[in-house]
Amino acid sequence: MSAKNVVSESLYDGYAQSFTVSEVLFEVKTEHQHLQIIDTPFMGRVMLLDGVVQTTERDEFIYHEMMVHVPLFAHPAPKRVLIIGGGDGGILREVLRHKNVEHVTQVEIDGSVIDMCKEYFPKHSNGAFDDPRANIVIADGKEFVAQCQDTFDVIISDSTDPIGPGEVLFTSDFYKDEKTCLNAGGIMVAQNGVPFMQGQEVTNTFQRLSKLYSDASFYVAPVPTYIGGLMSLAWASDNAELRKQSVEQIAERVAAAGFETRFYNAEVHVAAFALPNYVRALMK
Repeated sequence: MSAKNVVSESLYDGYAQSFTVSEVLFEVKTEHQHLQIIDTPFMGRVMLLDGVVQTTERDEFIYHEMMVHVPLFAHPAPKRVLIIGGGDGGILREVLRHKNVEHVTQVEIDGSVIDMCKEYFPKHSNGAFDDPRANIVIADGKEFVAQCQDTFDVIISDSTDPIGPGEVLFTSDFYKDEKTCLNAGGIMVAQNGVPFMQGQEVTNTFQRLSKLYSDASFYVAPVPTYIGGLMSLAWASDNAELRKQSVEQIAERVAAAGFETRFYNAEVHVAAFALPNYVRALMK
């Protein structure tokens, strides 16, 4: 394929980002979605589901570090973690860097996503799928939490946007069932779109979570591939103090963990909860 070929994302009407394509590495219509993996000169390998960018080699570390380390360093002693989605393995990779985590269950609806990412994005998982602490379940995330008998200290919902298979992971019923899987004092975080472009998602999620948790809010991260400004990550817990810890408290846990990060640090952790006014206005 010529390097002049271009793929444009289809998430928004009238506004899109485009990628120059060096090569189409893989493309298939699975039972659940249209999966494409392309090689690009600037962002490296890029995965799209139903025409929407999910991850790239170049900037995945920002998203995965912020999705994982904010809740896991905010929680005083996370031992059991549930991941909904996250088939590329990046969330699992970062969770398993925390040596105090004893068990991780990951629920992914589409096993072919995991298989393809192992082959085409091996650095995303970096061997995490083979870690003995990881239990990989191929199932619908909504059905899993509705029937789950286990409980967890942290739940991370790394879903696609609320369209197609990911839509059910933004519903009141899902959030209610999810909470039954959360231990007392636990934390739930979730991908929640780019509020400048998808403001209604923030409003909907806040209204639903605030009815279930005493502390529902968001934190933000600048992920270049997710165009439109800051990405919002939903946060919910019944312990409001976990969202208000100091740089010194978080830095002590980061130092004790003993691993390096490329984006996340204690100062970024605390600052991420400082929301712009246009995001605050959506929380109504």
